[in-house]
Amino acid sequence: MNTPIQGSAADIIKLAMVNIHRELGEHGFAAKMLLQVHDELIFDAPAGELNGLQELVRRCMENALVLDVPLTVDIKIGPNWYDVKRV
Repeated sequence: MNTPIQGSAADIIKLAMVNIHRELGEHGFAAKMLLQVHDELIFDAPAGELNGLQELVRRCMENALVLDVPLTVDIKIGPNWYDVKRV
């Protein structure tokens, strides 16, 4: 029963990743998408880009696919994966 849900979630995050990658280049961000782990994306970004990157990532992930139930995104920032804090 879980397989269609996991497969759909994987497809949605792939769509979001493609859109994020394209928009990072279009808007001249120095930030890099480094890693995907299940439904998480890890970025390396200069401190000066964090606000704009948050907006871009949230928009691309929440709008990757229009569904009856809205997708919501939690964003956390930190110097490493262990020390991230919700913003």
